[in-house]
Amino acid sequence: MTDRELFDVGLQPERTELAWRRTALSLASASLVSVRVLPELLGSPLWALFGLVGAGFSVYLWSAARRRYVHFNRCARATSPIGFPGGRQLLAVTVFTTACGLVSVAVLARAA
Repeated sequence: MTDRELFDVGLQPERTELAWRRTALSLASASLVSVRVLPELLGSPLWALFGLVGAGFSVYLWSAARRRYVHFNRCARATSPIGFPGGRQLLAVTVFTTACGLVSVAVLARAA
């Protein structure tokens, strides 16, 4: 089996990029809601920083999805071997989501 036969000629890379963009859009929506709700709920405007950081991270995630898609297509169509994208984006999302979960638990504990 040659390298050209291994490449998925379907729309898998496009679907993956769209899934990451939906993730970024969901994160941006939740972050902007938290900018408005957390200061009112917890009484300090500093809590809005968590929402602003989340909104900034969603912009990073949106652009990283595009860069990953372009890089993957370049790798898949290359005649000489190029390294495929690593898992930094997935690691960043995992760490950020875990941090958001911990902040959510702290907020719920404080509000109760």
